[in-house]
Amino acid sequence: MQQRRNFSAKREAIYSALASTKIHPSVEWIYQKLKPTIPDLSLGTVYRNLNVLREMGLVKSVGVVDGQERFDSDMSQHPHFICTKCFRVIDVPVGRNFFDANTYGYISDECGVKIQSHNLTFYGVCNNCPK
Repeated sequence: MQQRRNFSAKREAIYSALASTKIHPSVEWIYQKLKPTIPDLSLGTVYRNLNVLREMGLVKSVGVVDGQERFDSDMSQHPHFICTKCFRVIDVPVGRNFFDANTYGYISDECGVKIQSHNLTFYGVCNNCPK
């Protein structure tokens, strides 16, 4: 990741922790992962830095899952699947034509809007959970 002006060591560590996993972690998860190596880290610091990273366009919120906001460093447009039993958040792989210009054009025409982005989430039970 390129260093940016005022990109502190803690912010870099927070971003790296988030970017190194596909589990879409919570603030608490990031805090617990980094606390052993950054003893003076606080939950407030993690919250504040995630907000700064979000403002910088480097991370996004997946939403609140089981009472905790979850984050993603993959800024591409992609849907998620959330397990309603274990609360795993999984990236849904998308093919070339999952959402294309035709889809956006159709919705824009039908609703009289200009689409800038989308957020799609599927809910159900993952394969790791008992049926």
